[in-house]
Amino acid sequence: MPFLDRTIAPDTMHAHDPEPMQIDAASAASLSTPQTSEIQHHLSRDDQQAKARQHRIRVKNRRKRYLDTHPEYFNSGLELADPLLYDRLVRRFQTPAEREAEGRAKGYSGVLEADLLRSEAKLAALHNPDGSSVAVRRRSNGEIQVLEDEADELANMTKEEGLARWRDDMTQRFLRGEDRDFRYEEVDESDEWDDVAEEERTAQDQYFDGEDPALVHSGPGTPAITGETGVQDF
Repeated sequence: MPFLDRTIAPDTMHAHDPEPMQIDAASAASLSTPQTSEIQHHLSRDDQQAKARQHRIRVKNRRKRYLDTHPEYFNSGLELADPLLYDRLVRRFQTPAEREAEGRAKGYSGVLEADLLRSEAKLAALHNPDGSSVAVRRRSNGEIQVLEDEADELANMTKEEGLARWRDDMTQRFLRGEDRDFRYEEVDESDEWDDVAEEERTAQDQYFDGEDPALVHSGPGTPAITGETGVQDF
């Protein structure tokens, strides 16, 4: 019986198997579905919004820390920020001696400037009541008078409460970046005003708030809890 040579040539092995498809990076990118691209876009936008929000919070924290370490910011010269509100919350509670001392601190030109701005603010409030922090009216003799009964909280306020309200209003104004004479970039762009310990505590709180409460041992093979469980049997 003749011997049959069944050797198969290498180039004919698995000739029926299809050649694997080669996909380059550009082709792979083109295969991404619109839904995938939209999800990626939303994730990127959410990430940007989160970073922007974190930056705004950091800036406000830096400004607040600056004020906490510079109480001299709240001096009598800050009256010019809102002369009418200062007059209602601070100046009307001052004794003659306190007004005299404040006048000496401001100097003659400072007193004149404050009086001029107060008069201009009264005129502006008279023509634009909605844009003023206090209400005013013109009396029969032409004098512009601040209304005392504009709000019970102001009319019945004590000296200490008025000063605290003034400082709070000026703090919020500063945090909003509305002090045109202040160089905010020196505070906003400096990590000198970061409260590192507070930021670490906040980060830890956010991390643990995001964790699901669960036992360390869970699932099959979890050891039974013995001893006191906190549940009292009666």
